Amino acid sequence: MSTEANEQLAVRKAEILESLAEIRSRVTVASSGSSASPTLVAVSKYKPASDIQACFDAGQLDFGENYVQELADKAKALPADIRWHFIGTLQSNKAKIVAAIPNLYSIQTLASAKTATILNNSCPADRTVPLGVLIQINTSGEDSKSGLGMLDSSFSGPDVTDSEVMKLARHIITACPRLRFQGLMTIGALEQSLHAGDENADFDRLKTTRDVLAKALSEEFGADESRTWGEEGTRRLLLSMGMSSDFEAALKAGSNIVRVGTGIFGARVKK
Repeated sequence: MSTEANEQLAVRKAEILESLAEIRSRVTVASSGSSASPTLVAVSKYKPASDIQACFDAGQLDFGENYVQELADKAKALPADIRWHFIGTLQSNKAKIVAAIPNLYSIQTLASAKTATILNNSCPADRTVPLGVLIQINTSGEDSKSGLGMLDSSFSGPDVTDSEVMKLARHIITACPRLRFQGLMTIGALEQSLHAGDENADFDRLKTTRDVLAKALSEEFGADESRTWGEEGTRRLLLSMGMSSDFEAALKAGSNIVRVGTGIFGARVKK
């Protein structure tokens, strides 16, 4: 590598580490008072392995990717200690590929029982812990967004037990022993994120869906210790909400996982 290339790489690394430190500081401030530290997922879509390595060397363990093949390629090239989160739309025909990645930590965009079954059957037999999965909820109701429908606080009885999200959660818990249902994820509407000072309706809708679902799961499986979901020991359902433009508002609203790409790596170059 030429001297000029080395200098450019050093400048790029310094920029990334400065941005990462700033985002970490903002996460700490926004989540002050929380009972548990949130997870910062550095979204590295389209970014080179050198960018990810720089963050990893600075102690960042969690990285998110949107495309299966890109994730598979990066996982082979980068340290095995990285915790990879798949955060893109997952088609059932790609589930086998992503499930085979040894250090895949979670899939945050699960939306069908078919895909859950394929993931469960495709997880390596030597995997020591179940693969974490979150169900994606379409809180904005936009046709362009993936995810299942929300639950409203007025829902009860069959409205909840027969809902798509309850059916999928039940399927994961009862029929997918190599998966662990951890919680819910949303992307939300863009216009919500443009008003950082306002209460975000998408965050409120995801929290309500979580609360209604958690109550239903406890009523159906609460006495059965063989059925597990959420956090180990607490069964608390996690929330993944908030990105570069609104992660601080998401943390203040109770998010457990935030997904930040541009804030760390800068603007993405389109393919």
